[in-house]
Amino acid sequence: MIDKKVKSKNNFFWVYAVIFSIFLGIFFFKSSFSNPRKIDQDTFFDILIKGKVQKIIIKHREIVHVYLNKKLSSNIPHIPYDNKQKIITPSLQYEFEIGDLQFFQKKFEEYKRKYNLNTIIDFKNQQEYTITKFFFDYGIFFILLIIFWIFIFRRIGATGSGPGGQIFNIGKSRARLFDENDNVKITFKDVAGLEGAKEEVQEIVEFLKNPKKYTKLGGKIPKGALLIGPPGTGKTLLAKAVAGEAKVPFFSLSGSDFVEMFVGVGASRVRDLFEKAKEKSPCIIFIDEIDAIGRARGKSSIAGSNDERENTLNQLLTEMDGFGTNTNVIVLAATNRSDILDKALLRPGRFDRTILVDPPELNERKEIFRVHLQRLVLSKNVDIDFLSRQTPGFSGADIANVCNESALIAARKDRKKIKNQDFLDAIDRIIGGLEKKNKIIKSNEKKRIAYHEAGHATISWLLEHAAPLVKVTIVPRGRSLGSAWYLPEERQLTTPEQMKDEICALLAGRSAEEIIFNSISTGALNDLERVTKQAQSMVAIFGLNERIGNISYYDSTGQNEFYFSKPYSEKTAQIIDEEISKIITEQYQRAKKILKKNEKKLTILANELLEKEVIFREDLKNIFGERPFPDEIDEILNSSNQIT
Repeated sequence: MIDKKVKSKNNFFWVYAVIFSIFLGIFFFKSSFSNPRKIDQDTFFDILIKGKVQKIIIKHREIVHVYLNKKLSSNIPHIPYDNKQKIITPSLQYEFEIGDLQFFQKKFEEYKRKYNLNTIIDFKNQQEYTITKFFFDYGIFFILLIIFWIFIFRRIGATGSGPGGQIFNIGKSRARLFDENDNVKITFKDVAGLEGAKEEVQEIVEFLKNPKKYTKLGGKIPKGALLIGPPGTGKTLLAKAVAGEAKVPFFSLSGSDFVEMFVGVGASRVRDLFEKAKEKSPCIIFIDEIDAIGRARGKSSIAGSNDERENTLNQLLTEMDGFGTNTNVIVLAATNRSDILDKALLRPGRFDRTILVDPPELNERKEIFRVHLQRLVLSKNVDIDFLSRQTPGFSGADIANVCNESALIAARKDRKKIKNQDFLDAIDRIIGGLEKKNKIIKSNEKKRIAYHEAGHATISWLLEHAAPLVKVTIVPRGRSLGSAWYLPEERQLTTPEQMKDEICALLAGRSAEEIIFNSISTGALNDLERVTKQAQSMVAIFGLNERIGNISYYDSTGQNEFYFSKPYSEKTAQIIDEEISKIITEQYQRAKKILKKNEKKLTILANELLEKEVIFREDLKNIFGERPFPDEIDEILNSSNQIT
């Protein structure tokens, strides 16, 4: 139902718009008839000899204005038809240009004597318009125009929408307010995993609901909490859960909402936000992507200290410091770029707590899967344990995407329920890209790809610390022409032996190409990139190299990135390069040695890949026998009925 008050305002708006249009039409109608129309001298003298000219005014010695008598005959001979149409209009003025004033004046006097005319001639060389005349002709129109636009901007500005609202409310906060009247359905039950982060955020909510519980012991309510973590880990979702649980006013906005092209707008919006928050106290302010205004000051040599973003940050720091201990206003903020934030913003007293929101671990991924699987129609063979192990490193947003993709894949196959294979296809789709079965690949290239992937599979099967294999495929997917899928072990610490085994497995593809074809190709680009970074981190970051020693050149503050600057001498740089090359060369030779020892089995595996295009862990068991090193993957795969 439309509000009657709003409807009446809209009616008044249209009434004023029509009135203004009428005034505008009258002005242009008047001006169109008041402007003189141009004729030539011959036409003028034809009109003059008939006695129809009342007077003429010569302006600036070159322009003649002609004023006709009030009564004009419609039948004037010796004048062309077009000119007749102009003349018969009552009280119409004409103008024409003259070359020589003396010649024109002499001819005019001759015609006047000859035809006994009483036409008046006058001269005007001064400025035509006076201030008074200009005001009466145009001033009223401009005043009406200004009044009309002020009215329009105020009417639109009152609603806060449209260009008028932006002009009159440009210094106002754009924060969206959630209170008890808004139906915020997200609660902490909808946030799976993140137990540590939820615990700290729940305590903040409890602060607002029951402050005396903490203040009676002498404690102070924290002024702010900063949520830090990679994209998609649930920082914003956690803030939405706070809005649903707190039952207090909740202001939500983004850091970019403070940024504007006009000077002083950002600081004005900060002031307005905190004024509104104090009025609604107790309440919560949530600033998403706070790095948009919270970057460290003084980093830009061009903008300097007068940068508008820095002024906004200064105002934010002042407002957070200006809170009293009993205002009960808490600021929540989220960012995935905590390394670039200003140190003054992170100190206690502003953001008292820094809450780390990491990617979910195995058990947390299970909980996230359970939340997102509730709305899906699942078959009996869907194994949440297996799916959670298949998605190491996935964030909560990635898992939600997997669940949605699986439903789309099942619908595409006209299934009534989502099967385990649909989830695996969704994971493959997200990690590797879209499957390209119709991509044309030459037979010799396909054979090389098969041996390349078979090399990866062989080494990963035979090395202790390599990730357990799930399947190998030579079907193109995304940019890759083939791929091997693993279930990497989730560990908190990594030893040099484990990292070397991983490097060896990555280099196995190119090693297999060299053994079988006596040449190498460009297909190992991704492998070489990962190998180089792994070896580089061993030597220069983790201190796992004997020659460099227990030294790390990593800067955790993010001010001097290792890959963009070299915090060491040229001699040390040469040693680092030599050690990186040494590690990669050793593992490459190691991979070649293992593959030559198992060349027959490598060939059988490659031929089977060429025939089936996709092979699973069970196929590797038939070729190589049981894996010499125990792992839990067989039990997981058997329980999920993945391999048949």
